[in-house]
Amino acid sequence: MTKLTHLDDHGQASMVDIAGKVDTDRTAIACGSISMKEETLELVANGNTPKGDVLAVARIAGIMAAKKTSDLIPLCHPLPLSKVDIKLSINTDLPGIDIKVTVRTFGKTGVEMEALTGVTITALTIYDMIKAVDKTMSINNIILTFKDGGKSGQFGVKP
Repeated sequence: MTKLTHLDDHGQASMVDIAGKVDTDRTAIACGSISMKEETLELVANGNTPKGDVLAVARIAGIMAAKKTSDLIPLCHPLPLSKVDIKLSINTDLPGIDIKVTVRTFGKTGVEMEALTGVTITALTIYDMIKAVDKTMSINNIILTFKDGGKSGQFGVKP
């Protein structure tokens, strides 16, 4: 089994020392979705929800969350992000909204957690903004689909 990097020799939680690592371009992409009733999706798509433009607010919340990841997840390094891009797509087959978050930096550690946090908070914001009209929503399939940079190299298929 691979040694867990956030535990010291005594099994205690420890922030990984990245001081000796080389700065490289880092990219991570995470995806997820939120499913809802067809009528609810129609309200969101047409901008007719009681709380306003759900997708615009969710996009901003996701960007803010990616930037604040190190404040939310213990032992996560604060990173200067150079890009956070959130794509929200209406999916009538689900029915719901597909979420794709791309995060980039030039640094010593990856941005996987930032991309995953961005997806999660985007979905939670959508949920919060329309929970009054649909209590059946579910947040699904949050997954890292791609990462590149650093000594572990590439994971997933480059989009």
